[in-house]
Amino acid sequence: MTETVHLIAPRSSYDVIAEQYAELFRAELDDAPLDRALLSGFAEMVRRDHPDPQLLEVGSGPGSVAAHLHQLGLTVRGIDLSPAMVELARREHPEVSFDVGEMGALDVADASVAGVVAWYSLIHVPVPQRPRVISEFYRVLRPGGYALLAFQIGDDTLHLDEAFGHEVSLDFHRLQPDAVVALLDDTGFELTVRLVKAPESTSAAAKVPQGFLIARKSW
Repeated sequence: MTETVHLIAPRSSYDVIAEQYAELFRAELDDAPLDRALLSGFAEMVRRDHPDPQLLEVGSGPGSVAAHLHQLGLTVRGIDLSPAMVELARREHPEVSFDVGEMGALDVADASVAGVVAWYSLIHVPVPQRPRVISEFYRVLRPGGYALLAFQIGDDTLHLDEAFGHEVSLDFHRLQPDAVVALLDDTGFELTVRLVKAPESTSAAAKVPQGFLIARKSW
């Protein structure tokens, strides 16, 4: 029952706020130079080590991050739980492939992608489901493939019953970098990059520290 609610609540919530959410965060990367630099470095690492740099973004939302990674020379497929978000992303970024899917049960073959990006999507995954999600990232990555995780740092969970004038039920789980690193270690990943930064002053997101991790699946 817990897992069902974990999937149904965010799916239905993002379905009703997809258009407003996309409008609010459409230019988020434009005012985040460090985020763009990290994405650029990640893309370069993937391209350097994989001649066919196919990438999966899980929790791709309105598609702006996937589109940015496509511009950096990667072949990108976006996966999101919300059909409305996927429809919006397809409309706004036709150069990228987007599909409805669950990050804990990816419809992707074993060892088939060079990179996985979870850009502020892990924050919607409750504690019991996180090992399964990280294991899915590991499963779909090729040997030597990279995972990039971005998340809000903290020990609390922000719950929203209303957003953009709509009734929703959304949980934003803040995470501690040490806990996420431990999950990666337990799954078999090798940590490559660990970064903590203050929130961008121009961001519409919650003003809490941001964590970024890059980990590699061993050869």
